[in-house]
Amino acid sequence: MIDEPKVLIPYNKQEAISVRIAAAMCGVSESTVRTWCEKHNIGRRVAGGPWQVSKPAILMLLDGDAEALRQYQAGERAGRVAEYFRRAEAARRAELQCAQTPQSPQLPQSASGALGSGVTIVRRTSED
Repeated sequence: MIDEPKVLIPYNKQEAISVRIAAAMCGVSESTVRTWCEKHNIGRRVAGGPWQVSKPAILMLLDGDAEALRQYQAGERAGRVAEYFRRAEAARRAELQCAQTPQSPQLPQSASGALGSGVTIVRRTSED
């Protein structure tokens, strides 16, 4: 039995996500994520503030990998647990890259549908 789960210890802001982000990531309510934090020890409240959720821990929970989650809570950060940290970091980098990539403007559905499949529209800007 783990005395005090080592969730977000030491605290790393790159590992932590808000309840809101965790809920969106999992497709569940914020209330469900808070319940998971309490029941499965996948997050913690820092200095009495709002819940912070460990992204690797929530991935373990979603995968049903109870053994990795137990190891993580015991303070292990190597081996099986390290793979979840790699996945979480890869997802974080992808999110940052998407946030920095400008979105291409969307054509109205009537315009794109009228062109038929196989037709690609390239919009030029003054930067091209």
